[in-house]
Amino acid sequence: MGEFINFLGNNLADFWTYTGFANATPGHLIMILVGLVFIYLAVAKEFEPMLLIPIGFGMLIGNIPFNTEAGLQVGIYEEGSVLNILYQGVTSGWYPPLIFLGIGAMTDFSALISNPKLLLIGAAAQFGIFGAYMIALALGFEPAEAGAIGIIGGADGPTAIFLSSKLAPHLMGAIAVSAYSYMALVPVIQPPIMRLLTTKKERLMRMPTPRKVSHTEKVIFPIVGLLLTTFLVPSGLPLLGMLFFGNLLKESGVTRRLAETARGPLIDTITILLGVTVGASTQASEFLTLDSVLIFGLGALSFIIATTSGVLFVKLFNLILPKHKRINPLIGNAGVSAVPDSARISQTVGLEYDPTNYLLMHAMGPNVAGVIGSAVAAGILLGFLM
Repeated sequence: MGEFINFLGNNLADFWTYTGFANATPGHLIMILVGLVFIYLAVAKEFEPMLLIPIGFGMLIGNIPFNTEAGLQVGIYEEGSVLNILYQGVTSGWYPPLIFLGIGAMTDFSALISNPKLLLIGAAAQFGIFGAYMIALALGFEPAEAGAIGIIGGADGPTAIFLSSKLAPHLMGAIAVSAYSYMALVPVIQPPIMRLLTTKKERLMRMPTPRKVSHTEKVIFPIVGLLLTTFLVPSGLPLLGMLFFGNLLKESGVTRRLAETARGPLIDTITILLGVTVGASTQASEFLTLDSVLIFGLGALSFIIATTSGVLFVKLFNLILPKHKRINPLIGNAGVSAVPDSARISQTVGLEYDPTNYLLMHAMGPNVAGVIGSAVAAGILLGFLM
């Protein structure tokens, strides 16, 4: 009987060493708390729930403690585990182009086509990327790391993941979570900057109604857009190619089933896989470092620089535009590519000062230009940092 009790006691003791309770560290608990905060923001505040719920739950999955010496092969960083195989879509960089395919299939470029000068606002907002890149260099990051960190300023999660997977895979978790966090916080970060940098008179400015864009123009745009951008920046081909291909599927009018698949089941599936695996990659041992803290700080700074650059560029641009063609500076924030949230913020802030001044259609121009701009910026960084 004594031997049986000893045997049972040894088995229970061995079992205990496998449990999460025995292997938990303060870091695991901190990251689980962060994951719960993400889920809370998504459910209670409706901050980007399509992104924050998968990422937040992925953080819970990635920070369940286990005995790493037991050979369980359940962690995301253990070669051959299920999570590791799913994570290869992130590390190999093939989730982001598929996301861009879906974005292209759901994007209407009419506002940009009808008023091409709005493209300049999207380009100006990308200064946040290069501003953060220079600051990261000054803080001691390697050039490739600084480039991957700077892309957070483009406010484009898939682009940030794609570039960091190429330039700084070891920082990808922090960069991805930072990019998606600030995308979700667009309604919190941007309005104060917009109010600070504009006068009441500028906020009340009305813009002429955009002209109607023909079907032919909509079909030609993705073809011309692909050729111009990728001849200029061939390294951006994976993202830009899929973006414009998805848009052609939408605008051609003869591939509706393909367009519906790209902007529906396909993008939803990839969003789930990308969100969960990126969240799971924030394993406490890999994520809770000084570099991660710096990346979050630089991410916020790059986002602020991008928003500021877009608004100030419009104010300067208006100095040379005829009075009847001037642009409301409130749409300058939409140059960051957080589609369509930053465009909605332009609309929301504008309506606060004039309930009849609808800026959404105008703001969509720089907003979709920002998507193109962030992909071009990623291609530029990839071109001279690889």
